[in-house]
Amino acid sequence: MKQKFPSSPRRLRAVLGAVAVLATVPLVLTGCSGSGSASSGGSKALTIEDYYDASYNPVYKQCAKEVGATVTINHVAGAGLISKVLQQASSKTLPDVLMLDNPDVQQIASSGALSDLSAYGLSASGDVPGVKAASTYKGKLYGVQSNTNSIALYYNKKLLSEAGVQPPKTWDELKAAAKKLTKGSTYGFAMSNINTYEGTWQFLPFFWSNGGNEKDIATSQATQALQLVEDLQNDGSMSKSSINWAQADVNNQFLAGKAAMMINGPWQLPALNAKKGLEFDSVPIPTRTGEATVAPLGGEAFTVPQTGDKAKMQLAGKFVGCLHSVKGQEALAKLSGNVPTNLEAGAAWAEDHPQVASFVTTVKTARARTGELGPDWPKAATKIYTAVQLALTGKASPEAALQQAQSQNQ
Repeated sequence: MKQKFPSSPRRLRAVLGAVAVLATVPLVLTGCSGSGSASSGGSKALTIEDYYDASYNPVYKQCAKEVGATVTINHVAGAGLISKVLQQASSKTLPDVLMLDNPDVQQIASSGALSDLSAYGLSASGDVPGVKAASTYKGKLYGVQSNTNSIALYYNKKLLSEAGVQPPKTWDELKAAAKKLTKGSTYGFAMSNINTYEGTWQFLPFFWSNGGNEKDIATSQATQALQLVEDLQNDGSMSKSSINWAQADVNNQFLAGKAAMMINGPWQLPALNAKKGLEFDSVPIPTRTGEATVAPLGGEAFTVPQTGDKAKMQLAGKFVGCLHSVKGQEALAKLSGNVPTNLEAGAAWAEDHPQVASFVTTVKTARARTGELGPDWPKAATKIYTAVQLALTGKASPEAALQQAQSQNQ
């Protein structure tokens, strides 16, 4: 069974309480685009399929009201979504609106299961470029992403202050800071190096920012990135247990005071804010020379499948347009902890929500994981986490680990 990428790693839960959500969503979504009803003779009932819990349901229902529809919402386990979608396409039982993890959009579009969103007047022209690229296949837009996320470097403000350490911007600064912050049972740095797509996701900012390319991972630039991670482990600044840690485990280490800095995403903010006495902040992940970070883009896209019912597809297009409006993006950002994909909306969001400012900065230069290889990206992702595991377990040097992983499944 295909593992899911962590674009919303850990499958986000609502940040707001259900009562607060229900109270605010109608106000937030006033003015959503695409108000109206279905064409005469067409059904107003839409089915929506996603892999969340009920977190987004209030927004779905409000957008349905805006466009004159009723909705049936089906939540599917993320790990089984793609196989289910392919089965639905074969049996012609696809939902009217389908949420997909952004790296999966091109794969499903290539199967012919999705419709071109330009047919409904939708575009992603004002969105983060990498987000638009993730949902584009052979020049056509098949999904729009209302929110996006990435990863940044969180740090414990108290521990850094006590050690006289500034948040690092370069690899050398990161290594020096991590070493100085390592004390007693506290490691200076933590990240996920697990042998799943989460491990690849967390390594990508070091890999990509240094010029690594997924078409051939066995390069000197990639070796430098993997050497950095190995150095952090070997000098004692990062736990050897990181090879078994998912991102939630990394966050638990940070919450427990066992890591002074960590790589993680905005979906951890509810837990971080709930920790009494914890003072934290985040900055973009350091790069070798201090240039802009190139990190992976996360988040989910809303698509309109090819159901054969043109009237309902038009209505579904209006519904997706409501979710993608600036007001819709803001409503979903409140629920998910992510940031709006519209560049102007994202900038305004950062001003009002300073805890996500580093993520807003990061996504501007972030990349879609499928940008180079399209539907073949999972093969490269597997090679990357395999190389990381080989190096950190001492089975091969960083250079040899990358060469060995690159040669697999050629």
